Amino acid sequence: MLKTKWILILALMFSMFTGFQTTTHAATISKGKHLIKTANKYLGTPYRLGAPYGTTRVFDCSSFTKYVFAKNGIRLPRVSHQQARVGRYVPKSKLRIGDLLFFSTPSDRGISHVGIYAGNGRFIHTFGKPKGVTYSSLKNKWWRSHYITARRVG
Repeated sequence: MLKTKWILILALMFSMFTGFQTTTHAATISKGKHLIKTANKYLGTPYRLGAPYGTTRVFDCSSFTKYVFAKNGIRLPRVSHQQARVGRYVPKSKLRIGDLLFFSTPSDRGISHVGIYAGNGRFIHTFGKPKGVTYSSLKNKWWRSHYITARRVG
């Protein structure tokens, strides 16, 4: 009788735990979709290095991610290498919509660029002229070779 009781208690605890994980995963997916929906509003917005945070007339990569996340209630630091220190590490094979992706650029071996994972190997970010806010593919040789890490925030 005592053994059966413990098995029932353990089964109940396990189902509660796995239910919590499913809810957390679903919430993360929903939050990610909201982030991408917000980001999509700014497709084509011009890029300008050092764009001031808060403006939506121009963005640099980190002012864009900071703005999009703030619109969804998530605070981020201002620059990409600081943003790479928040949240938790995510392996490339486990990316979810809304994860932050970090890259190096030719002028810097460290983290100097950030975008938001949009699913299906694509991410939204802003860089260079004339593109501004746009989508790119992680399968693209250039982005693939400059990828550094990813973080899940919020």
